[in-house]
Amino acid sequence: MNNQQARDRALNRPYSRKDTGWRLFLKTIIARAYPRIIGQQREISWVVFDVIMPMLAVISYVLVYRALKAPEEYIGFVVMGGAMTAFWMNVLWSMSSQLYWEKEQGNLALYIMAPNSMMAILLGMALGGMLATAMRAVAVILLGSLMFGVTYEVSSFLQLLAVFMLAMIALYGMGMMMASAFLLFGREAWHMANLAQEPIFLASGFYFPIKSLPFWVAAGASIIPLTLGMDAMRQLVFPSGFSFGFISVSLEIILLAGMSVLFVAAAKVLLAYVEKIAVREGRITESRR
Repeated sequence: MNNQQARDRALNRPYSRKDTGWRLFLKTIIARAYPRIIGQQREISWVVFDVIMPMLAVISYVLVYRALKAPEEYIGFVVMGGAMTAFWMNVLWSMSSQLYWEKEQGNLALYIMAPNSMMAILLGMALGGMLATAMRAVAVILLGSLMFGVTYEVSSFLQLLAVFMLAMIALYGMGMMMASAFLLFGREAWHMANLAQEPIFLASGFYFPIKSLPFWVAAGASIIPLTLGMDAMRQLVFPSGFSFGFISVSLEIILLAGMSVLFVAAAKVLLAYVEKIAVREGRITESRR
């Protein structure tokens, strides 16, 4: 092949390949997760605060339970609840409020004009933040277990894995659904996020068995995936956890699977609605003011 043929072949070759479908979806997730992963490495102090501050709440609840001479299982419940708060905070601040923050910074219009999926953008942001989330959760479990002598006895690793994965899928599906809902409410998104934080800690039973609440209150709180997820994991991880369970683990797995499908489908519909408002009507929020 002479130089002229090589030059002609190079000129006729496509400059780049346009990714579509699942390739574009995966590349969008990686692209949005990358900045957050790198950002965590540059701000090591954030990791320290993310571990120490939750441990203060765990220690305080443990001391209260021991002063009240509560069953020893409650200590393990507190440690597990303190670890799972990391995932709720990641969903609340890294997903639910994210579109509102991006609108305030001027990036939301770019996301909507881009050919990629809004779900992929939100999922990438959340997965990028999960590095610190997972480190915080593991650190709380390890420190809490060593400090207070918590022991674990897993009755079914398969069920435990299924519960955790389904709870995360349903939780992050709920986060994507809330992201579009928060955006539609405009300036109230920040207040709604703050309002949802503490009530969820109470209703979901982060630091006590959900069975302690009245039945219908606990049933209503079960709309939050972490409520059923933590209840099932406590039953599977602690020897006497079944006596503190709200409902059976098998039923909770079925409910979590149903919520996973429901929340992800609702998130897709709401995000498509937000894009339609932005593209067709030139506005982002539901209000026309």
